[in-house]
Amino acid sequence: MRTSVITAWTRSLITAGTIEPRHRISSSILAGAVLLCSSTALVHAETKGPVTDEIGVIEIAKGAPITIGHYWVISGADASLGIDSQRGVELGFDSVNNTIAGHPLQLLLEDEGCSAEGGQLAATKLAVVPNIVGAIGSVCSSGITAAAPILWKAGIVDIGTGSAPSLTAPDRKPEYEGFMRTIYSDADQGFNDAEWFRKELKCNSLATIHDGSPYASQLAKVAANHFKDLGGAVVAEEAVAPTDVDMRPVLTRIAVKKPCVLYFPVFVAAAAQIARQSLEIGDLKNTQLIAGSVVMAPGFLEAAGDAAKGLRLTAINLSPEVMGKDYPAFLEKYKAKYGENPINAYHAQAYDAAVILARAIEKVAKTDDQGTTYIGRKALRDELFSTKGYDGLSGPINCNPHGQCGGFNFAVYQYVDSDPATFKVGGNPIKIFPKK
Repeated sequence: MRTSVITAWTRSLITAGTIEPRHRISSSILAGAVLLCSSTALVHAETKGPVTDEIGVIEIAKGAPITIGHYWVISGADASLGIDSQRGVELGFDSVNNTIAGHPLQLLLEDEGCSAEGGQLAATKLAVVPNIVGAIGSVCSSGITAAAPILWKAGIVDIGTGSAPSLTAPDRKPEYEGFMRTIYSDADQGFNDAEWFRKELKCNSLATIHDGSPYASQLAKVAANHFKDLGGAVVAEEAVAPTDVDMRPVLTRIAVKKPCVLYFPVFVAAAAQIARQSLEIGDLKNTQLIAGSVVMAPGFLEAAGDAAKGLRLTAINLSPEVMGKDYPAFLEKYKAKYGENPINAYHAQAYDAAVILARAIEKVAKTDDQGTTYIGRKALRDELFSTKGYDGLSGPINCNPHGQCGGFNFAVYQYVDSDPATFKVGGNPIKIFPKK
């Protein structure tokens, strides 16, 4: 009973214009709804106006906004991951003049904190918003793993940039059928990481550290498995918690094995502790430390200090020449709007998510003589999943039946300065592989 009251209240805010197009609803506005709504309503077939859809139809009155949710990590040590992606989404919708199917755009933002708990909370908040058309997010696989099933239970398609292989695997569970991503799978990242360790660094022994997250654990496992396929020895596979501050016991156990490479694709706080404390372990002096792409952030330089200088990280190639043809112009728009260069690696994929969502809505939306627009939820999902041959900002976007849409170009970057003020993708860290 109280849930229906909150739903009606939220609807009144949107339809009456209390919440303006392009304004964001903060966590506090929907917190009450979440506390009183422990699960989303089951979707069902229905007909509204000229549209029949097997999981539901969204009805948007003339002049009312198209409502799209997005959820990212926008606070804490990994905030640059989400803020950079959030900006990519905003610029993507700027490219369609913040208007879709004749309606102004309204974005609802939630902070998922790069955690499963945060993803669950963010998705639950978004799922109770009346007539929400779709969601974009997150960059954190932990958040997506928890959020995507909640959103799809409510019939809300979700386009993310998290890269854990399981999210778009052929054997993924049915509750993830509403999730797709414009980024590569870490099955590709881990494969290429191992190739670089073995063939370019001529490394024979590998140690890994993950933090238990879907992203880090799956990426480290893919890299380790392929490293073994290439004839290398994996001498240690360790785990830490994202909140651990004393890495010395783990590093000491690894040091005894004297690996050629220590690979730790963990998030900023833990990665900074590993980088700092590894300098205290004498037996690691001949071990090459390699981090993952999530430390491509000014916050890592702040946290790691002098230990950041010289650190290498494997990532996607962000050189303009391998990105989409519009990427150089995008960089100019980014700096003009936000006063700085991109602060992480996934803005282009987030931009592409916004654009393909806008295009799909335009394709399936039907408007009657009174100006009311109707959007079939399953029709929207199917249109998105049929995306082929789109020349995206991040490169070609071609979706398979499991929601994998983005391709991969491997690169290695290296920090050349520990001053956060010097951070610039391609400058500090600088790309060191491939040379062109």
